[in-house]
Amino acid sequence: MNTPIGKPNQVSPKTSTADSSKLETRTKEVLKSEIIDTSAPSAEKQQEILEKFDRESITRHLKNKKLGWVIALLAIAYSLFHLYITFNPMPALLQRAIHVGVGFGLIFVIYPATKKSSRLKVAWYDWIWFLMFLSGVVYLLYEYQNIVTIRGGIPNQWDIVFAIITVLCVLEGTRRITGFILPLFALVFLAYPFFSHLSFMPDRLLTRQYDIGDIFGQLYLKTEGLYSTAIGASVTFIFLFILFGAFLSRSGMGQLFNDLALALAGHKQGGPAKVAVISSGFMGSINGAAVANVVGTGAFTIPLMKKVGYHKNFAGAVEASASVGGQVLPPIMGASAFIMAETTGVKYSTIALAALLPAVLYYLGVIAQVHFRAGRRDLKGIAKESLPRIKDVMKARGHMLLPIIFLVFLLAKSVPVGFAAAYTIGFTVIVSMIRAETRMGIKDILGALQDGARQSLAVMAACAVVGIIIGVVSLTSFGSVMTSSIVTLGAGSLFLTLILTMLASMVLGMGLPSIPAYIITATMAAPALAGFDIPILSAHMFVFYFGIFANITPPVCLAAFAGAGIAGGDPMKTGFQSLRLALAGFIVPFMFIYNPTMLMIDPVGLAVTAKEFPLPPIIEIITVVFTSVTGVIGLSAAVEGYFKGEMNMVTRIILAAGALLLIYPEFMTDIIGGLIVVGIIGLNINANKSNHKPIQVTTI
Repeated sequence: MNTPIGKPNQVSPKTSTADSSKLETRTKEVLKSEIIDTSAPSAEKQQEILEKFDRESITRHLKNKKLGWVIALLAIAYSLFHLYITFNPMPALLQRAIHVGVGFGLIFVIYPATKKSSRLKVAWYDWIWFLMFLSGVVYLLYEYQNIVTIRGGIPNQWDIVFAIITVLCVLEGTRRITGFILPLFALVFLAYPFFSHLSFMPDRLLTRQYDIGDIFGQLYLKTEGLYSTAIGASVTFIFLFILFGAFLSRSGMGQLFNDLALALAGHKQGGPAKVAVISSGFMGSINGAAVANVVGTGAFTIPLMKKVGYHKNFAGAVEASASVGGQVLPPIMGASAFIMAETTGVKYSTIALAALLPAVLYYLGVIAQVHFRAGRRDLKGIAKESLPRIKDVMKARGHMLLPIIFLVFLLAKSVPVGFAAAYTIGFTVIVSMIRAETRMGIKDILGALQDGARQSLAVMAACAVVGIIIGVVSLTSFGSVMTSSIVTLGAGSLFLTLILTMLASMVLGMGLPSIPAYIITATMAAPALAGFDIPILSAHMFVFYFGIFANITPPVCLAAFAGAGIAGGDPMKTGFQSLRLALAGFIVPFMFIYNPTMLMIDPVGLAVTAKEFPLPPIIEIITVVFTSVTGVIGLSAAVEGYFKGEMNMVTRIILAAGALLLIYPEFMTDIIGGLIVVGIIGLNINANKSNHKPIQVTTI
């Protein structure tokens, strides 16, 4: 059961040696005994589904082996460069330019121009794109001293020429690896300053006239455009965390999570769905690749869910909601936590602690719905004797949890993020030596360096093209216009402004990976909440949640579509099921806006822009944890119409109202909600014991 982690060009975790053959035998027994008459998708089918919904998975497999080795060596050198500059930094503009330049060079030789283009060779026009981009980077490196000293960032004619070439290459390279949505979005922003002074523009959008030097100088010669803080974050720590994930993958972390989830939850009621939630949640936190995670882990978990009786739409939705939710799960949050720290100035440790309870509530909501549906339909788990045992799993691969613990320790000690990631990569190699089945040799290390470089390209490209948006927003007044428009439409109502911000974040994040989705929403939507004295951390957490949940929100819910492809279900129905499973994730952000105690912060008396917060009183934390957990469980029972027995529609509505009152963190609402939830649950348990079943409802 070697489930691939991340993208298809990434090598699956190593198979175990004889020392763990017992564990492997148990895992194979699950596949043999449980997946009977259930069509698990073949590797070719998985790849087809992945390519349909994840543009990043469409790569070349070169016929020319020598060229393939050259590209592999370039990828390895790319990774080593990032490790080098972690300890020997260069001027920001230079290291960002090299990061983007080599990265896009790899994109043009690895990714074909279209799905129909040959994957066996690099087309002649791809070499032209390669040389065009290389010329822009080389020119910037050559002219760097003149740009920053003599010209002071004011562009000359050649600066503009190479700026245009570089922008065109960024748009084309990003289109290849992420699809059309993000480049088209950037093109709309790029066009704005060319027309923003014309009379037909609405008054709110009118600006002074900008010439071509103003626009492309902003994008190419400064750190507020292509080489913005987004690329700065990509080069200094996002790359390193992706590389860390590649090293974990090569040592077998994916198999550890799958086996551990099977051992912990596989035999429980509706066990396979709980396995999917646990394993996909942990992997989603590390790799941040929702669609690839759905396909990679879903190829194993979805057939198991269908076998025990879950509907194919529901099975696909469980995998999608669990994979997307990993990006809000500390400690890594798909590297988004570090982007948020860079953007807000709030310490990583504060962000990770703030994200903990909302993430737990999200996954509790998913697990609870899975559990109640299993109870409602009497869905059993997997036979315990055919499952791997926790003892065997931990003996074989449990030591590979140490690098994650080590990373959290370093970050908690305020070790700089880049240093912490680099140290942990080295620690991972050392720890892998403990047992033969995880041991990384030179070939594995070089493979991980290559994998990390290739897997970083999509994030790098997205951050670069987002830099176009950031550059235009910095140059013009568009950001403040967007903010004021949301506030104006909100008419002074915080709740209405939150709704509009939520909708804006979901639209802006539609079809985008989590990191660019967060960067865009943080730039456009988060400032709208500042006028209501919402702390910057709360505002950014709010837009972050809704930006990434666009991946499971119809009509553009790529993670759900991928889950439907694996399960053979209906894409839109799977999307709506994912939305239902993620219900807690759509409610909790509103709750922590109204009461930041849910984020473990006490902003009373502090400025909106505060970067450090004291912890709330311990009694408030305990109260919020208890009431919100109870509320989420009650809400999940209401959604599924089941606790210990069936509930009629009126009971479900009353229970849902009580659960929402409990989740809303106020004393009176807690008392009222608690009485309602305890009363309804008590009646349900009593009715089930005495076999007086409430009115049946049609299963969904």
